[in-house]
Amino acid sequence: MTLQRRLQLIGHHQDEQWMKTALKVAFATKGMKYVDQHFGAAKTFALYAVDQEKFCLIEVTEFDDLSMDGNEDKLVAKISALEGCIAIYTQAIGASAMNQLKAKKIQPVKVSSDVKITALLKALQEELIQGPGSWLAKAIANTSPTDPSRFDDMEEEGWEE
Repeated sequence: MTLQRRLQLIGHHQDEQWMKTALKVAFATKGMKYVDQHFGAAKTFALYAVDQEKFCLIEVTEFDDLSMDGNEDKLVAKISALEGCIAIYTQAIGASAMNQLKAKKIQPVKVSSDVKITALLKALQEELIQGPGSWLAKAIANTSPTDPSRFDDMEEEGWEE
């Protein structure tokens, strides 16, 4: 299984600073409007950048035609294509793929049949505004670089027991 095509979109709405802070999420889709694919058999992933105020399509990856045959070699290219994403929204996903994604800190999110991608993006924005839930809060924490000097001030104050 190979990555057949990758289209990366650039434009005025994708300034460099915003792209550094926006969260990246992916959707398993056939026609770019709905989440309507099983992760293992998905031919296309649509990748979006999103924050509280806006979202935009940044990349589309397309794979060879696949069947759900239990061959896990095809997962390598798919998981690699999701590098930098915090989540992949999919109609269904196998246990092995789920474990491999979680090991890469990519949250698989199962959704019901034919949910609109824009509706999911708006719901994600709303969750960011209201305060992220457990998986999203964890994903955000994983994207923030750890500052090695973050405890220096406390150390200077000293510890009392």
